[in-house]
Amino acid sequence: MEKHYEIELAGRPLIIESGRLAQQAGGAVTVRYGDTMVLGTATASNPRPGIDFFPLTVEFEERLYAAGRIPGSFFRREGRPTTTGVLSARLTDRPLRPLFPKGYADDTQVILTVLSADMETPPDTLGTIAASAALTISDIPFEGPVGAVRIGYVNDALVVQPTFAQLAESQLNLVVSGTKDAIMMVEADADEVSEEILVEALALGQEAIASIVVMQEQLHTDLGKPKRPYTPESIDAGALARVEGAIGDDLAAALSMTGVTKAEREARLSELRARALDLAGDDGDAGPFGAAFSDLEGRIIRANILERGVRPDQRSLTEIRPLSGAVGMVPRTHGSGLFERGETQVLSLTTLAGTGMAQRLDDLTPADSKRFMHHYNFSPFSTGETGRVGSPSRRSIGHGMLGERAMQTVLPSFDEFPYTIRIVSEVLSSNGSTSMASICASILSMMDAGVPLQAPMAGIAMGLIKGEGEDEYAVLTDIAGLEDHLGDMDFKVAGTREGVSALQMDIKVKGITTAVMGQALSQARDARLQVLDAMKEIIAEPRTEMSRYAPRMLRVEVPQEKIGAIIGPGGKTIRSLEEKTGASIDIESDGSVFVSAPDEAAMRAAADAIRAMTKEVEPGEIYTGKVTRLMNFGAFVEILPGKDALVHISELADYRVASVEDIVKVGDEIMVQVTEIDNLGRINASRRAVLGAKSERPRESDREGAGPSRPPRSGGGPSGPREGGAERAARQWWAERAARQWWAKRAARRRWTERGARRRWTERGARRRWTERGARGWPGRTERPRGTRAGGELRRWRR
Repeated sequence: MEKHYEIELAGRPLIIESGRLAQQAGGAVTVRYGDTMVLGTATASNPRPGIDFFPLTVEFEERLYAAGRIPGSFFRREGRPTTTGVLSARLTDRPLRPLFPKGYADDTQVILTVLSADMETPPDTLGTIAASAALTISDIPFEGPVGAVRIGYVNDALVVQPTFAQLAESQLNLVVSGTKDAIMMVEADADEVSEEILVEALALGQEAIASIVVMQEQLHTDLGKPKRPYTPESIDAGALARVEGAIGDDLAAALSMTGVTKAEREARLSELRARALDLAGDDGDAGPFGAAFSDLEGRIIRANILERGVRPDQRSLTEIRPLSGAVGMVPRTHGSGLFERGETQVLSLTTLAGTGMAQRLDDLTPADSKRFMHHYNFSPFSTGETGRVGSPSRRSIGHGMLGERAMQTVLPSFDEFPYTIRIVSEVLSSNGSTSMASICASILSMMDAGVPLQAPMAGIAMGLIKGEGEDEYAVLTDIAGLEDHLGDMDFKVAGTREGVSALQMDIKVKGITTAVMGQALSQARDARLQVLDAMKEIIAEPRTEMSRYAPRMLRVEVPQEKIGAIIGPGGKTIRSLEEKTGASIDIESDGSVFVSAPDEAAMRAAADAIRAMTKEVEPGEIYTGKVTRLMNFGAFVEILPGKDALVHISELADYRVASVEDIVKVGDEIMVQVTEIDNLGRINASRRAVLGAKSERPRESDREGAGPSRPPRSGGGPSGPREGGAERAARQWWAERAARQWWAKRAARRRWTERGARRRWTERGARRRWTERGARGWPGRTERPRGTRAGGELRRWRR
């Protein structure tokens, strides 16, 4: 049965439909907003015995047909998920996961497929709504529904569901997901927005979510299936009492040890856990005792924090672990920064490159490339364990992108610093909040590389411990690994001294209020300022000089119509220039040419060559060029790349020249002055004009008692003996006459060529007309009528 539900959201209809597509899925809906449409399905498999975790997977499938495009890969089909697809899947997974009941452990899969993309509305929030609606009407136990909206801040006003165009002008890009009463997930990047504006945006988002949840509740009433049975998770009271009696005091002491490392504390807890499992005996089930140990561990930590205000490492609720760091540790990289907070240690390394190394994007967003990349690697050794090493996990992609979005705010403009920047953050030791440590290390690394940042930035992670009552909670500053594992919230905040640049919140409970988030933001600001002070002691400002191993970059502006001359036929010219100079050349459509090279000399050589290619020849200017051709009347000299000038024989020297070869040969470099550019663009130049009064050899007429160098000519021009200015005038007259004759012959050849081409086309047209006439006069016959001649017909047609 098909059902249609519609509400107005930010002035446009939000439509949910079900019953038409994917009817064999456990639950299936389509969500449409504008012309963007997402199909959401939720399916669960039969129970599998022995599973002690919840196997939930969320897939976000970007299909480029949704935007009328074909994938740019070799296979011309979608392959591994794009970064945007991975982030969209995480954006849906995080608010859904806490709403599955404890004890439910059937394989559950949510697949979101983008069927249509209008390139105005981001599809990620629609994916969360579609997933929630599909789960709501399915037989899968789910304590939703949830809604999701995006909030922008454009022209000093908050905007619900901004378009891509509005996001380009927005100071805030915040996605908030939640139930009708509480917030479940927050993800944001911002342009140093204040904490007060963020709280207002969260409240506005919560208000919009409520109407989306009401629509899904109506959908559940009409189409919802009965939920499948499951066994709720519970703690065996008998096992809990035995564990508490046997190791309760020792566990409390272990969770309050001071001056110990993470490894030492974990070793002590592992020993106590083994004692708890031993209580089951050789033939008993150890599962209830393991669950009882975990429950007791959590209750002790929560009681210490809520009742005594003391954390496992004896810090106060707002205290930050010791901070340290360094820069310039790795010699050959362009920049390196090490940041340490307690036992968390991250090394970030910066690489600078030309604009041609920008990453090309092939996803359902308007952006087609980006010049800043932050990649995050979490190796198993960072926690003292072994594990898989290879392609990045979804978590690593998400943490890397969180830092990338945060640091975008403080990057220099492209005009100021036209480099492609890649940062890789290597997590070397982990004890909580490595993603925020990667931001701090990356900022140190970029400052070491000489990137002129607008301001330094830092990040901090906040935690939450909730009690039984609504107002019984504690917000923790700088959470460690144990607090993250047993706590109720992981709230990451990054920003400058002026405001917040990135925000991410995940929770394990069924929502929190804006009041709790407001307190977390306030504590995060105080902690962020402390971290910034510590970073300032490591390096106060970006270095004024880049590493000698970093490429040098120069920007050259050329007319747009000259871009083709730089590229050359099939890219021949630009490739030749890169091979010759060793530089890398990237050309933008607006005429900006970016030249990068390992050293200053190569960069300058390539830039000078580009300027020469695009420079206009000016009469009166002096150029140094290479002789490319010799003719009996003069020499052609390449004064600029691809531009030749004719130096007539009379202009090769300041004396009479018998033969061009006497003065120059092909390959010689000579200095000439442009004397004329005619209306056909032909360039005439003179070498004699730049010689001045200096002669390469004495003229015959200057020798004492010498006569003219050659007998005077008669007829066709000045005759008789010529001396001084008269002789030079005669030579000029003859030179001009020879040049005119050469150009006239060339023009005549061109006219004859064109006349021949016209004659051939005329004969071809006549033959075609004869064929058409024959077909009309004698249908079905292929031979020519008797008594006719093709030649005669051609002549008649020509007349």
